[in-house]
Amino acid sequence: MELPAIGYLVAALALALTFGGMTFFSAVVTPLVFSKLPLKTAGPFIRQVFPWYYLTTGVLVLIALSALILGAGGSVTWEVALSTLVLAGFAFARQVLMPLINRARDAEIAGDLRAARRFRRLHLVSVIINGLQWLAVLAGSYRFWFEHPTSRPWLVMSL
Repeated sequence: MELPAIGYLVAALALALTFGGMTFFSAVVTPLVFSKLPLKTAGPFIRQVFPWYYLTTGVLVLIALSALILGAGGSVTWEVALSTLVLAGFAFARQVLMPLINRARDAEIAGDLRAARRFRRLHLVSVIINGLQWLAVLAGSYRFWFEHPTSRPWLVMSL
């Protein structure tokens, strides 16, 4: 198996794990936390989980990005550019947006009505960014699993 094929395989697997993790967190974990735990517990709990969510998904995308660069021989492909944007989105959400959301939520709980509006707006921004990242990871995963023959070395070897 050639080195570029391994790079594409690693990228495909890392993107698939990212997509699965994002889907599971959004569709299962978050709704369960808010439906099964009291609100006073759910909010602080999910606040502790989000940094790990962003870190884990960011590391997976970084692995995919590194493998993509290796697989493309250092070329900047659309997959490299898209993965770079997804990684930047996770970094921005974790380091900038999440602290702003937490401060707005704390101020809202303290009774600041303007903070409630700011919290809703910032939360909506984070949901939109996450949704765009999810779509980008899905697009990248689809391309590798169905269009890139080098990402399926078991198929190439059987031909």
